[in-house]
Amino acid sequence: MTPQIDCVGVVVKDMAASLDFYRRLGLDFSADANAESHVEVALPGGLRLAFDTEEVIRSFDPDWQRPTGGHRVSLAFLCADPADVDRAYAELVAAGYHGHREPWDAFWGQRYAVVLDPDGNAVDLFAPSA
Repeated sequence: MTPQIDCVGVVVKDMAASLDFYRRLGLDFSADANAESHVEVALPGGLRLAFDTEEVIRSFDPDWQRPTGGHRVSLAFLCADPADVDRAYAELVAAGYHGHREPWDAFWGQRYAVVLDPDGNAVDLFAPSA
């Protein structure tokens, strides 16, 4: 299976402030979501938009720092299965792209990897763990 874009993730400093902003643009979040560290909303066409606090990102990437002039958004591509995450990561790295995080089994139940696009933007590869 060719990886398919499934989710756009945004790293936020203050979840409540971020969700309040996006509510003004028509996205629907419960009031309880303001206190969460990870929040998702389904978008038309099947895409999801996800928000993670800086603390969540640092939980699996301890060296992460808030960008200065860089990105706070990453594209996430759904793979068929955990082996497909490994295959896609290996193919991209072999093609000369920078592998930021080698595939790992994330505590939230997914096989995950991160490759940087030519502009340095994080592109996540993931699949539900077997």
